Amino acid sequence: MKYAVILGDGMADEPIHALGGKTPLAFAHTPMMDQLSQTGEVGLAKTIPTGMKPGSDTANLAVLGYDPEIYYSGRSPLEALSIGVDMLPTDIALRCNTVTISDEPDIPYAKRTIIDHSADEISTEDSAVLMEAVRPVFENETYHFYVGTSYRHCLIWSKGVVQDITPPHDILGKVIGDYLPEDPVLRGMMEKSFDILNQHPLNIARAKAGKNKANSLWFWGAGTRPALSSFTGKTGKKGAMVSAVDLLKGIAVGAGMQVLHVEGATGGLTTNYEGKAAAAAKALLQDGNDFVYIHVEAPDEMGHQGILEHKVQAIENLDRRVIQPLYEALRASGEAFRLLIMPDHPTPLRLRTHTSDPVPYLLYDSTKTLGKGLLYSEETAQNSGIYIEKGYTLIDHLLNG
Repeated sequence: MKYAVILGDGMADEPIHALGGKTPLAFAHTPMMDQLSQTGEVGLAKTIPTGMKPGSDTANLAVLGYDPEIYYSGRSPLEALSIGVDMLPTDIALRCNTVTISDEPDIPYAKRTIIDHSADEISTEDSAVLMEAVRPVFENETYHFYVGTSYRHCLIWSKGVVQDITPPHDILGKVIGDYLPEDPVLRGMMEKSFDILNQHPLNIARAKAGKNKANSLWFWGAGTRPALSSFTGKTGKKGAMVSAVDLLKGIAVGAGMQVLHVEGATGGLTTNYEGKAAAAAKALLQDGNDFVYIHVEAPDEMGHQGILEHKVQAIENLDRRVIQPLYEALRASGEAFRLLIMPDHPTPLRLRTHTSDPVPYLLYDSTKTLGKGLLYSEETAQNSGIYIEKGYTLIDHLLNG
């Protein structure tokens, strides 16, 4: 038996009037998911433990079978693993976004507004140029910067203190003053970064091209060195990870899973969907893996951007360009297989950030009928009568029935 999780990050949402009262998931044209749901099980799972923040970090840990209340030590430390940072026990890791804030003349930094947490999903190459502009100014024996993917980078603070700083995607359109770090050094670096980056030639060129400037650093997601148990040791399955984002790659590194590189995988709407499906099929059918986790960031990014049409498109891309080719490859191989399709958390377009609501899942088994022929959506999952209170146990349902 082969196993796959296909995770549409932030795919769940709320009913939207413009869609006739449907959610993007229910409205989107998803013939593959519709087909699988005819014999599959549709239910709800709570991936965010009560009292924990609804991040992709805690939620994806849960989907992979790790209880966030035990294993979660912060988001950025997991990302640090993926880019090869060997954290000391006394180190603190922080996510370092390159963000867009308003650049009106002659106003204090704290009175500026955050416009875009991803600076138009800036490329890794452009973002690396900007990181190289700030590193010589800020780096010393205490603070070290590491370039990640796209707008997602890492700051390691030697002998630091965990700071609770609001994620930038939670405060889009708001004045930043009330959300800046209390620590004067972190706050000072963020403020100084605006002075360095706002008039950087690359950002001037971006503005002329109609793109958002990546004109400030934003620190968040602080935590200590993680300690995940082996995925194979925990489940008895050899696993691989397909994702464009450092967080998921870091979880995989920490869990001892194979991390697959897919050319053109960006985490955005134009990511290489077919490449992800092909890499997953190869991992399962040629490379000896029992389990693969395919993470697609696009629905979440479109939720943060608040673009309804693009979120629907991201879900349709997931169905047609990831789920369908993987299903067809597995079916053609003659292998028995199980698929678990789900989001990690909702990212409602109305809010443009994450919520802790339970998420719908679809579990398909190629060898037998599991469910009642329900179409896959938030509403049908809610009405199914199936509720997984501890989301980290859902993987046992996938692997062991």
